[in-house]
Amino acid sequence: MCLRLILCCLLALPASALAQQVVPAATATPRYVPATGDAWVDRHLVDINRYAARYPDAFLDEVVRYAGVPHGYAAALLQEHGWQAGDLYFACFWGKVIGTGCREPVRAWSRDPAGGWAAVVKRLPVAPDNLHWRALRHALVASYDHWDRPIELDALLRRQLGDRAQRDTRAAHPPQ
Repeated sequence: MCLRLILCCLLALPASALAQQVVPAATATPRYVPATGDAWVDRHLVDINRYAARYPDAFLDEVVRYAGVPHGYAAALLQEHGWQAGDLYFACFWGKVIGTGCREPVRAWSRDPAGGWAAVVKRLPVAPDNLHWRALRHALVASYDHWDRPIELDALLRRQLGDRAQRDTRAAHPPQ
């Protein structure tokens, strides 16, 4: 009888140890919401997170080359400070379009991210205007082109940039 009890306890031990290691399915990462105030920009920053997770080197190369950010600085924000790729992209390209560089938006976000990027942008030393937003949106389109990723333009960008599908078709089949 005592031997049977010991065997039952020993057999039950691994099962209880495994049960303690299982993470409940309800535990999930919070949804990323950049809150720039521009739904089109927000949607693409969310997508940039997915892209950067799959192609981290291409993402970093884009930020380094086109936003003028040192590679080590961008990599440290992502890897050591836990920044989202969408936030890094926004901070660095916003810094470029307002002429302050990446560090000013990074500091402002780090001090107080409450209210998302829309609130942070208003606290920066350069007041946001339509030309800044336009430059940022154009930078997003250019980045998608560099990554050879499809991007759907909203009506405003179609007016500003023309019909990309038609332009791409003409480039692939120039007139003879």
